[in-house]
Amino acid sequence: MDADSLKSFLAVSECGSFSHAAERLFVTQPAVSKRIRALESQLDTRLFDRIGKQVQLTEAGRILLPKAQKILADVEDAKRALKDLSGEVKGDLHVATSHHIGLHKLPPILRRFVEQNPKVNLRFEFLDSEVACERVLQGKCELALVTLPPHIAAPLQGTTIWHDPLVFITNHQSALQAHCTLEELSQTPAILPDLNTYTGQLIHRFFDQHGFSLNISMRTNFLETIKMLCSVGLGWSVLPLSMVDDEQLTTLNIQDAALERELGLVKHDGRTLSNAGRAFVTQLLLHC
Repeated sequence: MDADSLKSFLAVSECGSFSHAAERLFVTQPAVSKRIRALESQLDTRLFDRIGKQVQLTEAGRILLPKAQKILADVEDAKRALKDLSGEVKGDLHVATSHHIGLHKLPPILRRFVEQNPKVNLRFEFLDSEVACERVLQGKCELALVTLPPHIAAPLQGTTIWHDPLVFITNHQSALQAHCTLEELSQTPAILPDLNTYTGQLIHRFFDQHGFSLNISMRTNFLETIKMLCSVGLGWSVLPLSMVDDEQLTTLNIQDAALERELGLVKHDGRTLSNAGRAFVTQLLLHC
C-alpha cells in the first residue's frame, strides 16, 4: 500500500467522486481510478460501490478508512520529525480555529509569531469548533483553537487558554426588561447558535436544567451575525461579554445565570508537534 494510493482512497471517500478527488489531488481521473484498482487488487476486496454517479464505501472500505488516515498521519509525523532535527523553526503549520477566536483573540498573537518566525508558512482554516476538532483527530490539522467541548476524549487533548463569560443580550428597545426571568426568555423568540455546536449545547443544557424550553426563531453559528440580528430587534441571544460593545444592545440581568465557556487549544495525543507547532504554543501561552 503506497502513500499515493491511500491518499487517493481518502480523497474519493471524502469527495464521494473520482473526478472531484482527482481535482483535489491535482491528477487525472484515470490516475485516481488506477490507484484505487491497484489498492483493491492488493487487498483482494472492493473498497467502493459505484451506483450510478454515486460512490460509496463498502464495508471493507469503512474498515480501511481510519487505518489509512493513521498510516498517512504517521508518515507525515515521521517526515516532520526528521525535518525538525535541525531545531530550526520553519515549514508549514496547519491550524484550525473558530471564527470568533480568529477575529477576537488571535490577531496580536499571530503578528508576534510571524515577526519572530518568518520561515513558518501559517495555514489557517476557519471552521466551527466541532469540525476543527475532527480535523485534528483525522490528522489534517496540527492544532486547533476552539470552544472546548464539555468532555474531551482521548486521543485529543484540550488546554484552556481563555475563560469566556457569556451574557444574555437584546435590543435596547425590546419589550424584555433588564431584570427579566428565564421563563420570560423562554417565551420570547431567540437567535442562537445551532444546538449541535458546543455553545448551543451549553445554552440548551442551561435551560433544560431550569425546566424551560427555548423558543428559537433563527439559528446561525456566526456570532457576529447573531449580534447584528439582535441589534435590529429580531430577538434575544447569548454572546461573549467581550462582544457587547454596541449602543443598540442591552445586557439582561438574569438571576443565577452565570454562563461561561472555555476557549482553548486542542492537539492529538499521538502526534509529535513540529518545531513550528511548539513555537506557536509557546507564543500562545506567553501572550495569554
